[in-house]
Amino acid sequence: MNLNVLLFTIGVFVLSACSGGSDLSQTGTAAPTLLPTPPAVLNVLVVGGSKGIGLETVKLALSRGHSVTAMARRPERMELSHERLSTFKGDILDPGSVDQAVSGKDAVIVSIGAAPTRKPVTVFSKGTANLLNSMRDHKVKRLITVTGIGAGDSRGHGGFFYDKILQPLLLDTIYRDKDIAEQLIVDSDSTWTIVRPGFLNDESSSATYRVVSDMAGVTSGDISRADVAHFMLSALENKSHINSTVLISN
Repeated sequence: MNLNVLLFTIGVFVLSACSGGSDLSQTGTAAPTLLPTPPAVLNVLVVGGSKGIGLETVKLALSRGHSVTAMARRPERMELSHERLSTFKGDILDPGSVDQAVSGKDAVIVSIGAAPTRKPVTVFSKGTANLLNSMRDHKVKRLITVTGIGAGDSRGHGGFFYDKILQPLLLDTIYRDKDIAEQLIVDSDSTWTIVRPGFLNDESSSATYRVVSDMAGVTSGDISRADVAHFMLSALENKSHINSTVLISN
């Protein structure tokens, strides 16, 4: 483990122990509801689908009856096997593999990450540009992507430790690139939803989180990766939060 990752891990531990965020119970809207069965069965590409939020999204989409392609640089790490699951070895920075993965899909969900660093980062902006180009070429309209607390107008809403220490020291170049990626999406002709989760944990989905569009007076709390997947599948199936950017947090 390199020093940046070690410092980030310690920081997240401190953050989880000390920060509960603001009370969001009267802010935004309640978590959406998934219908007993989806209105339509979809063919979904999940970029970054072998771990974290992406893996939780794959699990939930399969349980909902959708067909899923999980694209990852190391698909051998995929812990699932299912008749409606395909794994695809690809890199979001490789236009050729992105083009192949996007072809024939009804929707694209993106959940990729980068290790904490102070070096320049371009994976989010360049990868998003590749995806948008392929989606345009293959006439795939629906895009749901995860960025995070600290992107866009959510910067400064993570609490003192996150805003003043973690993000400036270890995440600044990552979030500057996420800002560029978000703007590319907003300027595109896709039907998009940008999801900024609060601080992530591995708890089960409770679907009690809040969906916040107006960041005024808000300090993010935490949310499970499974709840992030819940929101994205809800947005996809219900055709909701179209062309909008939201914070989701407890």
